[in-house]
Amino acid sequence: MTSPLSFWCHSFLRALCITGLVGTVSLGLAADAPPKVEKTVKKAVFIIKAPKPIGVGTALSAEQIAQRIDGHVGALLSQDNIASSPKCPDAEFCRRVYLDLAGKIPTAQEAHGFLEDKNPKKREKLVETILASKDYARHQADLWQSLMIPITSENRRLNPEPLVKWLEKAFEENRPWDQVTREILTATGPQDENGATTYFLANNPVDRLTDSVCKLFLGVQLQCAQCHNHPFNPQWKQADYWHTAAFFMKVKAQPPRNNKDMKTPMVTENNQPPNKKALPESTKKLPPKFPAGEQPTLTTKEPYRPVFAKWITADKNPFFAKAAVNRVWAQMFGRGLVHPVDDIQEGNPASHAELFEDLASQFKANHYNLHHLIKSICLSDAYQRTSKPHQGNEKVSAHYLARMPVKVLSPEQMFDSLSELFSAQGASPELAKADKKADKKAAKIPGRPGSGQRNQFLAFFRGDDGADLTDYQAGIPQVLRLMNSPQLNNPAILRNLDPRATPHANIDTLFLAILGRKPTPEETSKMKDVILKSEKPQEKRQAYADICWVLLNTSEFALNH
Repeated sequence: MTSPLSFWCHSFLRALCITGLVGTVSLGLAADAPPKVEKTVKKAVFIIKAPKPIGVGTALSAEQIAQRIDGHVGALLSQDNIASSPKCPDAEFCRRVYLDLAGKIPTAQEAHGFLEDKNPKKREKLVETILASKDYARHQADLWQSLMIPITSENRRLNPEPLVKWLEKAFEENRPWDQVTREILTATGPQDENGATTYFLANNPVDRLTDSVCKLFLGVQLQCAQCHNHPFNPQWKQADYWHTAAFFMKVKAQPPRNNKDMKTPMVTENNQPPNKKALPESTKKLPPKFPAGEQPTLTTKEPYRPVFAKWITADKNPFFAKAAVNRVWAQMFGRGLVHPVDDIQEGNPASHAELFEDLASQFKANHYNLHHLIKSICLSDAYQRTSKPHQGNEKVSAHYLARMPVKVLSPEQMFDSLSELFSAQGASPELAKADKKADKKAAKIPGRPGSGQRNQFLAFFRGDDGADLTDYQAGIPQVLRLMNSPQLNNPAILRNLDPRATPHANIDTLFLAILGRKPTPEETSKMKDVILKSEKPQEKRQAYADICWVLLNTSEFALNH
């Protein structure tokens, strides 16, 4: 694949793009996202009623919660006379759930196995399998370490790996989210002994830490009240900000410095006053008090953070469960029930207010079980709808959930999907061994967070913080890099092919490996023509390589649909 594309391959590429057989090339990504045009509200003749409220503390199964999700979503669609798109095909669901939960596309074998499975509950089974996998734990850890460690010059020497490993273990064990949050907020000791301390090392000084805690675990943008009363939310005063910050004034975070002899970074909590030089001019010396809550009785000799962590994760806290539910919903649908995801307030109502309350209540009732929450969403018709428009919902706003919003792959999902494709996984041992010499010089893509090549890729493709996942933010430089990068011209991908198989079978394998589906008859016919025109083995290998390049540069690959 390192040689230039031949003339016939260019013609083949143009033909594919013109006929739309495999979607447009990456330059057309933005056009593939559903248009965000608000629909004029029309009252329907028949109104589907939303589900009735359930008793406080009543824990429902994932199937029951899924039904309530569809009841609330269906009620709004009916009220505004909007048609919903049908359930998505198995291939679409398989690829979607792998990207959302595992952070990468399925292998050809995984996709084929799912498509051939006759079990009527295979979708539920697939969700449970991925939730129990290490890939799920790694993906969740990757998502949260990027939220918890801001990209600043102060953090350039901070090693994120201890936090990543700590989060991976927590997600792999499916620890209750309230427990994970308490352990993060009370983390103490050397970083190499407690990876959760990385959060405090990365968010020093106290104002930065207060901003982050409120956004991540309360879904509140309290930072707007640091210097004055909140300009848009009268609920929050400047005093609220510094009452909250007071819980962290005793925390001492010692990040890594230039001194090579320095011991491992450490976080402690003691009675020493904070360094005034590290505090902003707007600092107010106020006693610890919960946001929109009471003032606890504390003594200066005891640590403050455990008291705050107990309050923030309490069932009666009006913010915690909603903040978690909203982030999970945004991960699955591209936008939270409240958008932006960290701006939960009366002036920014949820798209489905009753559903939001329902999910938060059930998250508490089911002991903050993330697996249960995610499974509930995945089993709903709202999540399983196709992303293809249906007559009557072509220009409907995404918040109606009339169809699945099309999401752009995050840089992490893109890189890890490419890593999956170019690894030896999916190839038979015989083929992997046979191709070992041919691929020895091919650059492998390391898939672990923190690797230099991965970090470089993420930095190049990273969009704005808090950007809508349904917006394509990359431009021509990113598209050209994908088209011309050695990462997409890597012969290792051909390990998926069996030299003894027919062109038809190998074309099926490439489509399953890259797009998660089998080709249409028309696609198969055109690609077989290209393969059959190649006489020598090296020419056939190049033809398959060029087909891979075409598929990897389609919007169908670069989107989660």
